[in-house]
Amino acid sequence: MRGLLDKIKNFVVYDADREFYAQLFPDSVSRNDLLRMRTMLHSDLPRVMEIETKNYPFPWQEDIFTDCFRVGYNCWVCEEQGNVLAYCLASVAVGEAHILNISVDPAEQKQGIGRKMMEHIIESVRGKVETVFLEVRPSNVGAIGLYESLGFNEIGVRKDYYPAENGREDAIMLALQLF
Repeated sequence: MRGLLDKIKNFVVYDADREFYAQLFPDSVSRNDLLRMRTMLHSDLPRVMEIETKNYPFPWQEDIFTDCFRVGYNCWVCEEQGNVLAYCLASVAVGEAHILNISVDPAEQKQGIGRKMMEHIIESVRGKVETVFLEVRPSNVGAIGLYESLGFNEIGVRKDYYPAENGREDAIMLALQLF
């Protein structure tokens, strides 16, 4: 029975009390408190691909997302009233988590959704891993600021990691130690 409850909990992270109080006392709950984190489904891919292509000049192709499902990576979406606003994919193995892709719809950026997703991913792996890794473009100063505010530290640079308009762009490697 416990295993079934854990599977249900891993599929949807949602606090029904918040929605109840939001209906009774609209000013008592923020929009971000009402966002739902849940496991990404294959049926989410059209919306995920829409967000991916809006955000990146060299987006992942759908088959990469499908491969992430196939190998069992942690794939999450953040939704509001059934509308996917953001997604994140992470691999978890041998005491490490690696955030492979995180993206928020451009119309929803700078509203705390990326932070909510990052906090969710960190909490979902706490106790299972010692370190969370990710790469980020040096030109993505907003994301770098978010990651640093969450405790990530620069550990290196991957030369020519990302495709770019004029060749390649380096990646800053970041890590968060979980104790």
